[in-house]
Amino acid sequence: MFLLGFLLLPIIEIALFIKVGQWIGLWPTLALVVGAAVLGVALLRRQGLSVLTQMRSNVSAGKVPGQAIADTMMIGLAAMLLIIPGFFTDAIGLALLLPAVRAMIYKALASRVSVVETSSYRRYGPANDPTIKGPDTIDLDEDDYRPH
Repeated sequence: MFLLGFLLLPIIEIALFIKVGQWIGLWPTLALVVGAAVLGVALLRRQGLSVLTQMRSNVSAGKVPGQAIADTMMIGLAAMLLIIPGFFTDAIGLALLLPAVRAMIYKALASRVSVVETSSYRRYGPANDPTIKGPDTIDLDEDDYRPH
């Protein structure tokens, strides 16, 4: 399926370039492609800053920023699609910059994904005395240690 999409994308883009070029002319077609990229960059910047603010507030509230992370990934995908010249990829990229579209995609994906929180903090030895030497402890004398 990926290979088929990879082969079909350039064909779709070329066909759209030809049709739009026949309809409105060469220079307006090129202006649309460049304009879509400029508009996409402006929207990307605005939406990106909004998502960063949302992610910070989620983290400071102690919540897992799942939707903010998904929004960030979708905005990054939108940026890549806007960089690729073409009307089809620009349309998909601009759609991904809309918060309503991202929320709909997130809802569809969230029903199929579960988030598990884990902690990588591990404690070795007794909790009340960190100076107890165990088999993994390297004890240096003053003669053995020298700061750089």
